[in-house]
Amino acid sequence: MLTHPQIDPVAVQIGPLSVHWYGLTYLAAFGLFLWLGARRLRHPPFDRLQGAAAWSRKDVEDILFLGVLGVVLGGRLGYCLFYKPAYYLAHPLEVFAVWQGGMSFHGGMLGVIASMVWFARSRQRPFWQVADFVAPCVPTGLAAGRVGNFINGELPGRLADPSLPWGMVFRGAGDLPRHPSQVYQFLLEGLLLFVLLWLYARREHAPGRVAAAFLTGYGVLRFIAEFFREPDAHLGLLSLGMSMGQWLCVPMVLAGAGLWWWFGQADAAKKGTR
Repeated sequence: MLTHPQIDPVAVQIGPLSVHWYGLTYLAAFGLFLWLGARRLRHPPFDRLQGAAAWSRKDVEDILFLGVLGVVLGGRLGYCLFYKPAYYLAHPLEVFAVWQGGMSFHGGMLGVIASMVWFARSRQRPFWQVADFVAPCVPTGLAAGRVGNFINGELPGRLADPSLPWGMVFRGAGDLPRHPSQVYQFLLEGLLLFVLLWLYARREHAPGRVAAAFLTGYGVLRFIAEFFREPDAHLGLLSLGMSMGQWLCVPMVLAGAGLWWWFGQADAAKKGTR
């Protein structure tokens, strides 16, 4: 049995300025997106687009800027709507109190989708081309966020068997060992999803299929990880013994699988008419 290390959430203190570890993980996520985005330009079909249709490093930087806005705004609004709608309906001004914590991945994803729609329209690019470009660059950012969760000791896992070698006691969560669910999510929806999606995206597929693979892959891996993550105390387990996170993953998996099939059929029909 392990004990969660008492890590100061403040990484650097310079006078009144505090730099938190969680903020540094966000910076790492953004830096990784820029680095991977530059390499994504070498993948098909982006490597052969020319003229006005060609992608550049500036496109990567612009879509990152819009994506950051989408993550912050969508993540916060998603948390308020999905997890505590009654509370924030009664205290609407606290929706803006982001320093109190409370972000939702699924809300952040909707915010990113909105930012991609804006980018696609403003640059006159197909939406699914934009989504295919972005999708493989996202999982490393998710992994960085889970590192921040672990450092802060937040989102601890469910109670574990005392014989589990990596069972961990988290401060504020009792004296019994729990699953380090942040590490599980780091490995599953972070590193594993990145490797699978990056390898898949290196070859050309029907437009939209890379983005659809992300929806399905994240939904499945997050659904699995939720079995080891303590559900929100004010919600507990919902219908069928599933957490809110699992229920939000169900439409992701169904939509991703359906879109992946539909894009393949549409592409095959298009090639057959040539």
